[in-house]
Amino acid sequence: MTKKDIYKLGFEIDKLTDSILNTISGDSFQTEVSLLTKSDLKTITKTRGWLFNWRHEFN
Repeated sequence: MTKKDIYKLGFEIDKLTDSILNTISGDSFQTEVSLLTKSDLKTITKTRGWLFNWRHEFN
């Protein structure tokens, strides 16, 4: 990893769970972690609401 590849994220992990937890409402949303495939890149785009550069991470 080069210096230009270092990211600072705007969130803090305060507890490890098997879900996403809304700390304001207490709602819990089950999650699944899977490997990103090249074919996934066609569906996870900015025009579909993703504000994350998945293609950069894939490369």
